[in-house]
Amino acid sequence: MYAVIFGKNPRLSEAEFHTFARRFHLRIRSVESGRDWLVFEADPNVERYFRWLGGSLKLVKILGEGEGTIREFEYSKLFTVSLYGKSDWKLWRKIGSEIKKEFKVEGPSKFFKPAKVYAMPAELILKGFPETKDFVFLFGESLWVGETIKVTDPFELKKLDVERPVQRPILSIPPRLARIMVNLSEVRKGNFLDPFCGIGTIVQEFVLQGLSAYGSDRDEKAIRDAKKNLAWLRKEFHLKNSAHLEVCDARKLKRCFRTRFDAIVTEPYLGKPLKRNPSRGEAIKLANELDRFYYSVFESFSEVLKRNGRVVFVFPAYRLSSGGIYRKDRKWLGKLGFEVLGKYTDYEERHKLVRDIHVLRYRG
Repeated sequence: MYAVIFGKNPRLSEAEFHTFARRFHLRIRSVESGRDWLVFEADPNVERYFRWLGGSLKLVKILGEGEGTIREFEYSKLFTVSLYGKSDWKLWRKIGSEIKKEFKVEGPSKFFKPAKVYAMPAELILKGFPETKDFVFLFGESLWVGETIKVTDPFELKKLDVERPVQRPILSIPPRLARIMVNLSEVRKGNFLDPFCGIGTIVQEFVLQGLSAYGSDRDEKAIRDAKKNLAWLRKEFHLKNSAHLEVCDARKLKRCFRTRFDAIVTEPYLGKPLKRNPSRGEAIKLANELDRFYYSVFESFSEVLKRNGRVVFVFPAYRLSSGGIYRKDRKWLGKLGFEVLGKYTDYEERHKLVRDIHVLRYRG
């Protein structure tokens, strides 16, 4: 039995985890969930593929239920304790002390306590891993106890972002979100396209995963920059495969590609940067203006997608000046043959513009 610890957007992370399981043909049976974790049964292949999750932080091997499970822990000279579902300093110290007592029989041990957090960050685990064991306590209807066995590598994701030769810090999608969106497609093999590829963040993820990768953008400079980033990626990660890139208007994809695609994963132009939070009326006007463009884009998608092909597409939503979020319901998608399978928002409190991620199937 395992548990997965979700990142800062638990709802999106959980959706990604279930689509990831279907994408890699992993048999998952949910047992219990908390706000930011899920306990589940699965075959051991989940350990092999875990690195391809973008929205999850840790994979935990469940050792048992209740504090008595401490007696089953394997000795470690240096360990930490991660609590989920409770933020209790006294409980955290108590559990750490009990583990030290159990380990005393085999040798001295040190309880490593990061400042002001009740759960060991992935960065610190990687710096000490595997010398430091991270014992995990999940407080739900049951107390699930386990040990962290895998973490997503934040250093790799940071490298994919800030070490590549061409960067656009404000305009580019984060590599972690690119990975999440690829998993949301549920497609494991076939031809993948990003028709608004910019400097190539999503296309990078296609290439890293060994997928048949295509990208396009109407901006010639963006394509030149994407090629530079892909050349860097191939060298840094010792990859043999690359991507086919074209200068192309996303409304005219059929003119640029003879290939039919199994999945389109993209973040398009989302409008001009907002100086302030819009009113509801202003948000409706902004969304309607962009939808005239998006309608033509989805018409183009229908000409290059395979039947039942998937689209993961970021529409803009807006944080309103009055509070709340405006998310448009786009009934025209159905008229063009696209079925909405899921919708997920991704944003931070300071953001005026909200990513409204749609997962769609083209019925053809």
